[in-house]
Amino acid sequence: MITKINVEDAVGTRLAHDITEIRPGIFKGPAFRKGHEVCQEDICHLQKLGKNHLYLIDLEMDEIHENQAAAILARALAGSGIEWQDSPREGKISLYAAMDGLLTVDTTSLAAFNMIDEVMCATLHTHTLVRKGDQVAATRAIPLVMKRSQVERAAAIAAQNGGIISVKTLRKAKAGMVITGSEVFHGLVEDKFAPILSAKILELGSAVSGVVFAPDDENVIAGAIRSHLEKGCDLLLLSGGMSVDPDDVTRKAIRMAGAEEIHYGAAALPGAMFLAAYIGEIPVLGVPACGLHHRITILDLILPRILAGERIGKKELAFIGHGGLCKDCPACHYPHCPFGKNI
Repeated sequence: MITKINVEDAVGTRLAHDITEIRPGIFKGPAFRKGHEVCQEDICHLQKLGKNHLYLIDLEMDEIHENQAAAILARALAGSGIEWQDSPREGKISLYAAMDGLLTVDTTSLAAFNMIDEVMCATLHTHTLVRKGDQVAATRAIPLVMKRSQVERAAAIAAQNGGIISVKTLRKAKAGMVITGSEVFHGLVEDKFAPILSAKILELGSAVSGVVFAPDDENVIAGAIRSHLEKGCDLLLLSGGMSVDPDDVTRKAIRMAGAEEIHYGAAALPGAMFLAAYIGEIPVLGVPACGLHHRITILDLILPRILAGERIGKKELAFIGHGGLCKDCPACHYPHCPFGKNI
């Protein structure tokens, strides 16, 4: 039950909730915190904040205060790799990355959670690379007092798969690269692919085990793949030969090397001719020529997911279409742009 009283009569009572103060461009936050005992000196300040009345709360058995509700919601939302503190402010709790890694959000469950009246959770985009301590989400109970059943229903949705929000560490892969193309193999053209791919691998904390150059010969390319596997590589990247010209034989070579699961083509630009395959459990990524001409391509969207343990198939390459169009800006600001931000 909520009882309304005049602010002049509130001296000696304790606030039932945080009272927010906003000074545009200067400050936004609680002027008074929940539990503060109102004194005579506070009356003028409260009136300047538009508080001519305050409220006393006597919760019924089926009711819950916003701060307690926020803690229940945060606990249910937080999956592995997420940390938070049970110190809600104005009924809100922020969630943070407990480690460096890839943020993953169960977007379907998040939508179901947010369909429950009087609760909310907002997150960063799923598949965002984050650092330990980064804020990745926030949740709050919207009204001051709400029905306990609403909170429990929302929490049940959030917790059903181990939490909606998690951070996965990136494994340290031992990557082998095969740079294809007779013009490069024979020294007619200087290779630019290996340094680009190596930089991307190293930036994500993995290592390049070796680089092999191969002509447009499926037998030679397949042999290079097998050689990398024999040396213990657990990630393979191949550049070139991903187009539809008759001499683009890289896809055939990947199949000859033992790949049984091959997904060619992705709903992204640049990167439509990207290939994701598996030889056993070893991921094989075919990088088209766009990787030479664009700073960011589909590889930058997929590689972190591979290193986080996700298996990339047809569905993943199709769903990336929403947000998969690079605007090709004169100055690239990725990841602070729409590319790859599919929801």
